[in-house]
Amino acid sequence: MKSLFDKTFLTALLLVCCVFAAQAQTDWYDPMEAEEPYINGRAWNQEIGRHYQRLPERFKDKVSKAVWSLSHHTAGLYVKFVTRSRHISVRYVCTAPTTGYPNVVALNQSGVDLYVTDVHGADHWICNRMEYSFHLNHSDTVEIRYHDITVPRQTRQSVEYTLYLPTYNGLKSMRIGVDKGERFQFIRDSQERPIVVYGTSIAHGASASRPGLIWPTRVQRELGYPVINLGFSGSAKMEPAVFDMLSEIDARLYVIDAVPNCMGLDDSTFTARFLGGMRALRAKTKAPILVADGNYLPYHSWNDGFNGQGRHKDSLQLRLFRQLQQEGMQDLYYLSERDFNFCEDDYIEGRHPNDLGMKRYADAYEGALSRILIGADTMRAYQPCVQRRDRIYEWMERHNEVIKRNRETQPQVVMIGNSITHFWGGKPDCTLKSGEKSWNKLFKGWRVTNMGFGWDRVENVYWRLRHGELDDCRPEHVFLLIGINNVGQPAAQVASGIVDIVKLIRKLQPQARLHVIKPYPARKRERWVLDLDAELDKQLQPDAMTDVSDPGKGLLLQDGSGKIDEKYFRDGLHPIESGYEILAKTYKKLLKRK
Repeated sequence: MKSLFDKTFLTALLLVCCVFAAQAQTDWYDPMEAEEPYINGRAWNQEIGRHYQRLPERFKDKVSKAVWSLSHHTAGLYVKFVTRSRHISVRYVCTAPTTGYPNVVALNQSGVDLYVTDVHGADHWICNRMEYSFHLNHSDTVEIRYHDITVPRQTRQSVEYTLYLPTYNGLKSMRIGVDKGERFQFIRDSQERPIVVYGTSIAHGASASRPGLIWPTRVQRELGYPVINLGFSGSAKMEPAVFDMLSEIDARLYVIDAVPNCMGLDDSTFTARFLGGMRALRAKTKAPILVADGNYLPYHSWNDGFNGQGRHKDSLQLRLFRQLQQEGMQDLYYLSERDFNFCEDDYIEGRHPNDLGMKRYADAYEGALSRILIGADTMRAYQPCVQRRDRIYEWMERHNEVIKRNRETQPQVVMIGNSITHFWGGKPDCTLKSGEKSWNKLFKGWRVTNMGFGWDRVENVYWRLRHGELDDCRPEHVFLLIGINNVGQPAAQVASGIVDIVKLIRKLQPQARLHVIKPYPARKRERWVLDLDAELDKQLQPDAMTDVSDPGKGLLLQDGSGKIDEKYFRDGLHPIESGYEILAKTYKKLLKRK
């Protein structure tokens, strides 16, 4: 009979063997092992380099010691990657004890949080099933595991994940593990101009239950814009050095939400810092600025005595805000306590919101940001979104390549579309080119960007244009060909989506001549395309700078049947070189229009 010692030893040995076996079946990846780290959600990413912090070293002696220390917390930072692995593990070492804040739970303070974006652009949270543990000793490695992730069978390629990092702790190192042999690739978020949030502990992350539920990360997921979180717990006091720091960022919009940390400032200091900071910021940027109230407990609360000083500072800030407007400062916006509509159950101790309160914060900011950045003129029948339906390229990578190319080359012509445009030729490069000869002949002497994305639908094109692809350039000609991948949907609905895209292009590029190309016919879809063409004729009103053409008619049989001529197609949908040559004749004529 074996002794108790023998049984204990064998059990321990078995556990060790299981751990080593699991490690042997896992491939590990480090987001820092790149020339520019794969860290999203921070400015100065390349300058900061291989450190998990939010500010570069040159700010150490410019900002307060508290701000510098808190900048080493990874609040708002996130890593994006693609894989089909059914098991994902995250191992990391924190810079400080993993528990200890009285109003921040360990999973928010020191945990990571995983979300997945499906191939059609919808976000879903991945639960960790309590497969984690935290230690008081910050030299210990934390591991959080996500097991048995169900990747839908119809998903033909890897799916995209977003991993939010701890809010109230820093990291020394981190690795992500997936099933051995599974494809894995880090990717970058959209490289458009970000929303920059400067705020207090509430923006920093207190007191949500996990990193994905703080309001800046909620806004990032919901609106799709990159968000830079410069929340500094207890230390957002609007010092001049901070506004100098903010002005370095080429932002889409700034959020200033600092009143709760400015209660200790006398009115003259608060006035000088707010007015001086806002003027300094506006001197460097024309980006919209959204200023927010301090938002303590509702003013009707039984705890109203707690609100007196906060109410006074909110009132002072609003008066100063109106003064700047009267001075002529443009693109200023304000969020008041009433816009947030808080109730007592939204807080954990009277200062910091719980998950319910964070949701109210996010809803208020999303509404304001949508009104400022998007306005009422958006898609009527679709929700703009990303997609990852194609195996041969990474959708977000191509999106970022287009943004970079349009910034750097100032194209004279942009070609917006799906795979039919994508496969024609040009830059950014495509692994599959079916009409390069005709492309090069057609566009000889022109600077052209191919903004075709395989599998794109109308809602995906709208998202791309809304998220930076037509920023920082002024093309002479814009060609739009989209709609065939929405086949099966009501023609009137798809036509409305195309019309909405046309309105957006006209708003973003008023100087360009816009050529709307009717979708080309496709095998067994000829009737649907005709219906869509008829709806476009009804809904789309050409003007002096917008025309509509139908070069796809040249791809039909000459017998009047309305069927496609198969000799021009590779698969009944995508043209081959001879098909593109037919189409190029119409494009050549359109390029001559001024």
